[in-house]
Amino acid sequence: MLNIAIFASGSGSNAEAIIQHLKNHAYLSVRLIVSNRKNAGVLDRAKKHGIKTLVIARQEFYENKNFTAKLAETQIELVVLAGFLWLIPPYLVKAFSKRIINIHPALLPKYGGKGMYGHHVHQAVFDNKEKESGPTVHYVNEVYDEGNIILQARCQLLPTDQPEDIAAKVLRLEHQVYPVAVEIVGRFIKERQV
Repeated sequence: MLNIAIFASGSGSNAEAIIQHLKNHAYLSVRLIVSNRKNAGVLDRAKKHGIKTLVIARQEFYENKNFTAKLAETQIELVVLAGFLWLIPPYLVKAFSKRIINIHPALLPKYGGKGMYGHHVHQAVFDNKEKESGPTVHYVNEVYDEGNIILQARCQLLPTDQPEDIAAKVLRLEHQVYPVAVEIVGRFIKERQV
């Protein structure tokens, strides 16, 4: 079994979509939910599914104070960022090279980088009168939103769409494509192990 850790800071709707998609999967299993917020809704979702949780402090995360050891305890092989807002530190990028992925709510390379998350992204798309938007799944490196793209999905935007309409359209796509991307990357990792 290839064990997955999902890192999330918020309610965890993408985590939920991934957990549901991989339920009873032949070789992929969400084994750990990591959050940087002790009151994040994603922790309640984890408990509902019987998935182990870990709340991480900033210092422990950035200074690697036993953090990789905690991931090793659960034999984590793939890290999936699902609304986790901290930049991944170099030691973790190195330890999980090509095994950390993220979803961004815009068509990268547009509207990426530090500070471009959530409503900030959708407001920028709206302000620039874009005709389409959509999520991008990409590998994670040491720079926000600059890792190689795995896949993108697009949705058409109407002239009447407000930022919250754009957010809703993109989120629907995220819930469809992110679980599939996790499965693709998981299969790739599994095949490399053979």
